Amino acid sequence: MWNLQLYEDAVKLLKQLIATPSFSREEQGTAQIIGAMLAEKGVAYNQHLNNIWAQNKYFDPSKPTVLLNSHHDTVKPNPQYTRDPFSPDVVDGKLYGLGSNDAGGCLVSLIAAFLHFYEQPNLRYNLVIAPTAEEEVSGTNGIESILSQLPPITLAIVGEPTQTQLAIAEKGLMVLDCTSHGKAGHAARNEGENAIYKAIQDISWFREYQFPEVSETLGPVKMTVTVINTSNKAHNVVPADCSFVVDVRVTDKYTLEEVLATITQNVSCTVAPRSMRMRPSGIALDHPIVQAGMRMGKTWYGSPTTSDQALIPATSIKIGPGDSARSHTADEFIYLEEISQGIDTYIKLLSEIL
Repeated sequence: MWNLQLYEDAVKLLKQLIATPSFSREEQGTAQIIGAMLAEKGVAYNQHLNNIWAQNKYFDPSKPTVLLNSHHDTVKPNPQYTRDPFSPDVVDGKLYGLGSNDAGGCLVSLIAAFLHFYEQPNLRYNLVIAPTAEEEVSGTNGIESILSQLPPITLAIVGEPTQTQLAIAEKGLMVLDCTSHGKAGHAARNEGENAIYKAIQDISWFREYQFPEVSETLGPVKMTVTVINTSNKAHNVVPADCSFVVDVRVTDKYTLEEVLATITQNVSCTVAPRSMRMRPSGIALDHPIVQAGMRMGKTWYGSPTTSDQALIPATSIKIGPGDSARSHTADEFIYLEEISQGIDTYIKLLSEIL
């Protein structure tokens, strides 16, 4: 059984993180706090930009490695906050503050689990803890920027709020910038070619089309038009262009390239993906860590939201304390009991394989 000190240190660290603004790409303060905490525990750590990582004391290059990863950056505070987002107040068993639920509770619980195993010799796997940056903006200076400096990863446990249930699959994300092209003309006369009308046809396709393959864990591919604009500023000019943005959530039944090819074959607008990095990910039901979780009474599901799991080129699972429904909401909080449960869950899961 893990000791109470792990929990107390985790809560103390989370309070420090909440009190220190760490918007994506501005995480210097929280990186310093995490590094200082590890150093205080006698753990040597590495840092690249605002990413921190450390290995277990008896790291053995001949053994496979488990990566424990979560992020310490946050979104900007929801404008409907009624509390100070940087004040880590505890009220009725809830720890309030920006990033408390997404993903501070997960991060400090993973760090506690890492420290629990840190000095244990003869583990079957190495452990690497990696608190990383820029997750909320899918930035290139986050987890991706240190992958080449980490040992080869056999399994990754990604800390995100899942109520400590097993997210065994995660949809990928592809954001498309689409532009329909027409010809300018005077709105009072029957001239020009209205780009908005052309865009409407393609938008209707995005709304109605269903990819035939449906994932057992993630359901169907989902496409949603989220933004629409035209460069035209005059009411009496037929617009020559109409741009719109499509949010595409891709399942494990398709690659991003396959989905993109289907789209370009069916629409007349130009289509430009912002990136092809956020790929669907998952883990087999018969994997030892999934089986261990199921023996603990955990349920499994497919997650519609993306995380740094999409950027880790290894078998991975997403699990952590807190509730995804609280992420990015006003007056964000996590229950203190959830942090205790998170530490317990991570240690029990890792004990099964280590």
